[in-house]
Amino acid sequence: MSTHDLVATIIAVVVLAAVAVGVLRWYGVPHQWSAATAIARGMIQLAVVSVALAGLITHPWLVVLAVSVMFAVAVGTATSRLGTPGAWGRTAGFVALSVAAGATAALAVVFASGALDPSARYLLALSAIVIGNTMNIATLTGRRLNEALIDRWDEVEAWLALGATPRQASVSMARQAVHSALVPSIDQAKTTGLVTLPGAFVGAIFGGLSPMEAGRFQVLVLAALLASGSIAAVITAQVRASSPTRPVPLDEVERPRLRWRRAHSVPGRDE
Repeated sequence: MSTHDLVATIIAVVVLAAVAVGVLRWYGVPHQWSAATAIARGMIQLAVVSVALAGLITHPWLVVLAVSVMFAVAVGTATSRLGTPGAWGRTAGFVALSVAAGATAALAVVFASGALDPSARYLLALSAIVIGNTMNIATLTGRRLNEALIDRWDEVEAWLALGATPRQASVSMARQAVHSALVPSIDQAKTTGLVTLPGAFVGAIFGGLSPMEAGRFQVLVLAALLASGSIAAVITAQVRASSPTRPVPLDEVERPRLRWRRAHSVPGRDE
């Protein structure tokens, strides 16, 4: 990569981040800098990973270590979105279970069937895609269900008064939360090739595969994502729906970093 390409990329990324922040500030959205900080973190992380990948794929044990780190970060990220005071450990436990169960099942089918060789290269690439998507679906499921339980808690209490278990009282909300969380992945699968060319497909072509082979890899990715996400979503919904008490609104939970920012913020300034 030439110096010109690097400078042009940095300029484009900075301008796009500024556009995102500007639009959010104009509309008064909370946490307006979150998009910019996410882009900055992504740049740094991708730079490190790009340098490390050349050595990683030649050592299987390093690939296993990298996948373990991905899994740990995914669990931590989802837990930070779903956890509440006093329940961080329990939240981390069921998030880890849902992500591990979904990703393991999907990867096992792909490699055990012989659809892909169980090489370090394919293991790293597919694991990264599947774990990240599974984390997102587990997070969406938990948050959608949390919102539904808060909005319809009177209905849940009525069922509980009639002798239903917490899970029975909220089963319709749990099922709807699973469906809602899977909609983006389902739509992506339905419109692949017509509306979008997914990153795995484009990346495979840039990596030297023929369009047919790239398409085959992308189909495996889409199927793995839906299988893994379905498992994770159902496990998340089953666990979250078992609580006998009205959940706390997740957006009102103050995490340690947010408390520090509020304590050191200038009065009257948007966060």
